[in-house]
Amino acid sequence: MTLTIPEEMARCRTAQLIWSRKPMRLRLRLVRNFRQLLAEHADALSLSVTQDVLRPVDEVLATDILPTADACRFLERNAKKILRPRRIPSFQRPLWLIGSKDVVYRRPRGLVGIIGTWNYPIFLNAVQIVHALTAGNGVIWKPSELTPMLAPALHELFLKAGFPDDLFIRLPATREAGPQLVEADIDHLVFTGSANVGRQLAKRLGERLISSTLELSGCDVMIVGADADIAMAAKAAWFGAMLNRGQTCLAVRRIFVERSVYAEFLEQLRPLAASNETQPLMLLAQAEQAQRLVRSAVDQGARLLGLESSPRAEDDPPRFPRTVVTGARPDMAICREASFAPITAVLEYDNLQKVLDEQANCPFALGASIFMRDRAKAMKLGEALGAGMVTINDVLAQTAHPATPFGGRRASGWGVTQGAEGLLEMTVPQVVSERGGTYRPHFDAVDGTPARTVLMLKGMLQLRHGRRWRQRWHGLRQLIRGAWESL
Repeated sequence: MTLTIPEEMARCRTAQLIWSRKPMRLRLRLVRNFRQLLAEHADALSLSVTQDVLRPVDEVLATDILPTADACRFLERNAKKILRPRRIPSFQRPLWLIGSKDVVYRRPRGLVGIIGTWNYPIFLNAVQIVHALTAGNGVIWKPSELTPMLAPALHELFLKAGFPDDLFIRLPATREAGPQLVEADIDHLVFTGSANVGRQLAKRLGERLISSTLELSGCDVMIVGADADIAMAAKAAWFGAMLNRGQTCLAVRRIFVERSVYAEFLEQLRPLAASNETQPLMLLAQAEQAQRLVRSAVDQGARLLGLESSPRAEDDPPRFPRTVVTGARPDMAICREASFAPITAVLEYDNLQKVLDEQANCPFALGASIFMRDRAKAMKLGEALGAGMVTINDVLAQTAHPATPFGGRRASGWGVTQGAEGLLEMTVPQVVSERGGTYRPHFDAVDGTPARTVLMLKGMLQLRHGRRWRQRWHGLRQLIRGAWESL
């Protein structure tokens, strides 16, 4: 019997209420089961990804399966501490709340809808799912229509680990299922995808007052200083731009190189760019956009490294060559649009402030990387860049650190996944405040605050916030007098 989405929601909500009352040790036992199953089924899962999105098996192991397993291990070791109730210390309590005891609890959001992506289909889906389940939520997952082999295999692994089938529900991997999920009875939505789709989802979710976590597009910047290890920086730039054939939201798209080492950087990059064979992409639109961006840059005076003419997009299957544009300018479309193809642009700079100004003008702020030996200068620069993730003397790898949050700013989205912050994102705070005794002077305020209470309030204000010691001493006397009159 096939259930409708509303029926699936009702089934999941019932299961979530039961699941949220389960002790954390039981939830984490299932997380451990899933982690161990990942290791046992790594070959089969990698093959499924290869069949779906044409990624090499060893690359899937390194960028999908291993980071996912480490994310599970992080939860096993830290989730209980992250989500435990937090008692507010008495010294933080204001005088007018004397006698109260306050505890902040982290409660699950309820039903979390997840619209998955295809470029890292294990890591970018499973980490979000396992965080939501660990926090006590029910999950309704709409996998990408481009992962028909991987989606059922990954879902089956969660069920085999012990997660109830009515707690973690997989919707059909169709384009129609995404909008249906947005209209369904969910409490929070997690979406990984383009900024254009993210805007549409945010508008509709806002109308329905449903919260969201949006991991959207990027146009990431790399800055190479004169004191950098130029050979390492060039290799990092190539890796950051071409990993997964450029189908990475954190791919290096703009490389600002200090003028004094610009020529050296290009010489180090040139032999890498010589391997400019065409790369298979998932969608023809990706290749066509890459062709437009590169051709537009060349028409405006940019040059190509290792190519004699502007490359063309190919169809059936979609393909586009690895392409490095040199002599680019920040106002070119290739430096301002999010793309999903093996392309990158190299720019000269002699003034770091101008680079920061260009970064501020770029609509995206997902990730950034800095290559400098001067650590203090790099740290200061990283703070000024304002991206969600900044790496110094490396690219991409650190973004999968299981203990750190990941998320963008501006057109790159909002909210975070991963780490303690990602787990907390799957919850809402609830404050429980208990007060002992019977003294409640504020109850009398409805019909006019008694003079003795006003005296105490003025005393509290001066005692805690008076500028001079005489004011504070006077406040203490007022407070004592008002308390005495209340007896």
